[in-house]
Amino acid sequence: MRIHISDLQVGDRLTRDTFNSIGLNILSADTKVDEFDILKLNKHQIEYVDIEERLQPGLEAQTETAVSAELSKQEESFHTAIGGIKDLFESAVRTGKFSDPVVEQYYTPLISSVREEKDVVNLLLCLDSRDDYTYQHSVQVGLISYFISTWLGKCEEEAKQIGKAGYLHDIGKCRISFDVLQKPGKLTNEEYAEMQKHTVYGYEIIRNSIGDDLSALVALQHHERLNGRGYPLGKTSEAIHPAAKIVAVADVYSAMINNRSYQSKRDLLYVLKELHKMSFGELDPQAVHVFIANMIPNFIGKKATLSNGQSGTIVMTFPNDYFRPLIQIDEAEDTFIDLTQRTDLEIQSITV
Repeated sequence: MRIHISDLQVGDRLTRDTFNSIGLNILSADTKVDEFDILKLNKHQIEYVDIEERLQPGLEAQTETAVSAELSKQEESFHTAIGGIKDLFESAVRTGKFSDPVVEQYYTPLISSVREEKDVVNLLLCLDSRDDYTYQHSVQVGLISYFISTWLGKCEEEAKQIGKAGYLHDIGKCRISFDVLQKPGKLTNEEYAEMQKHTVYGYEIIRNSIGDDLSALVALQHHERLNGRGYPLGKTSEAIHPAAKIVAVADVYSAMINNRSYQSKRDLLYVLKELHKMSFGELDPQAVHVFIANMIPNFIGKKATLSNGQSGTIVMTFPNDYFRPLIQIDEAEDTFIDLTQRTDLEIQSITV
């Protein structure tokens, strides 16, 4: 509902971004306002804001409980899906196969629990696990592949199929020796050659298990690159299946954002910048750019530390330069730094 600023109360939640007369984002949608926010709105001469319908006494606690329950449901589905991929790996090791009903048993509830999620940045960071990297990575790639597919305009069924392919993309690693998978350092040429075989193994296992041609091709091709410098077949551009191109983006993002035995966790913005670079010749540009375009808006309202030591809140992002937003400086609320103009400054880190 739309109300005058004089009627705004501490605890009201905004339903729309609030801009001042020159177009600066003063408060973001979903902000639960406090007394300082109300002062800020008055200072910028904001007259009207849009807020959620106020809850009757006692209902606010119920709403917070519902939000907490939703996150718990997502976390439960995430960890269950990790347990599921472990079961699939073990089945493939024992028998060389796995069953499609078992895949659906673990994958479908995962997608159902996150389908309506808007802040994918927070979701991916909240859904973390201390499980073996390979298993968590498989679940993350399934989730991210699903989201990218929906953002590309795929129908729900196709997005779920591509997400499922992402969930299964590394199943071939069940045939790679544990020492190679967990080696805390650079692989030798022989070890790297062995690691590359997981794509072919995955293709064979999926074809022999469930006959899913899409998932099998994705397992085979998710390390191919548009410039022909990928593996196992060195395919280029149009020869790579579109679904494999989507899963490749999710695979690279998840690999870079996580701690691994031979690599430290990278800052989120750094990872998105690296993906952007890879969209020029290696990864599918459409999939990369739609991923970045849907991740970056979630940074609004997040804290950023700049290369000069200043920190502030991201209040606006620009579609022509994803990585140089407008920052409202903490020490002086009337001071804004437009990084599209201040090319001498960079964002060092973002607190999500």
